[in-house]
Amino acid sequence: MEDILKVKDLHVQVRTNDGSATLVQAISFGIKKGKILGLVGESGCGKTVTSMSILQLHDQKNVDIRGSITLHGRELNGLGNREMRKIRGKDIAFIMQNPMNAFTPVFTIGHQFIETIRSHTGLNKKQAKELAIGVMESVNLPNPAKLLKNYPFQLSGGMLQRVMISMAACLRPAVIIADEPTTALDLHSQSLVLRLLDKIRSEYGTSILLISHDLGVISEMADDVIVMQHGRIVESANVLKLFDHPQHEYTKKLLRTRPTLYFDKQPYTYML
Repeated sequence: MEDILKVKDLHVQVRTNDGSATLVQAISFGIKKGKILGLVGESGCGKTVTSMSILQLHDQKNVDIRGSITLHGRELNGLGNREMRKIRGKDIAFIMQNPMNAFTPVFTIGHQFIETIRSHTGLNKKQAKELAIGVMESVNLPNPAKLLKNYPFQLSGGMLQRVMISMAACLRPAVIIADEPTTALDLHSQSLVLRLLDKIRSEYGTSILLISHDLGVISEMADDVIVMQHGRIVESANVLKLFDHPQHEYTKKLLRTRPTLYFDKQPYTYML
């Protein structure tokens, strides 16, 4: 199986008044169809910079991106904004950490959902609404027609995140980039979101780049894992191999810092 998304020798530098600063360097990985690749590391290690580079969301005036980023063999690095807007949402979907940031507060959920569909398809408003309702029903969101009439602030964070994932999945993109999709949610909502992502992967064959600092989420969801530190990849392995036999000292340190509960002097690792 060939890689659906392939990143090769990615370097990202930002220009400042004091010169250039390197954000990530020598990043290379690939994701095959229907697989979940976990990207882990502490805050500031370059995880989000990498995802924004794939989506070409950096300010091109201040940020230099070198290397190759291909989707189905098509080079994305260097594409103009008009071409990338055709790709974002349709071929590569993005799920943000804070769902409130993904919606405009002055428009209803339905308005934004329907406009997203229509911007990438030839469907009319009625057809787009039917598609939106169908997708929301398929992921067990209650009363989709009513939800579409609500404004973002009227929904809980967990519900809003599930709506955002429905929007990401409605056009069956080849790749979904999920950047810390469960960080701001309670445990029940986290479970619902993770099950929803897994359902999309299994039913649509969508590849997922799952960015998280939560090793419990990664161990449950990912097929393969990349560990980043200081803008570099320090280890890459199958999820079982990485958790059972970590090779790099930084990976071992991350695994040791997982929350543990103690009972009768016996440690128990707390896994989400």
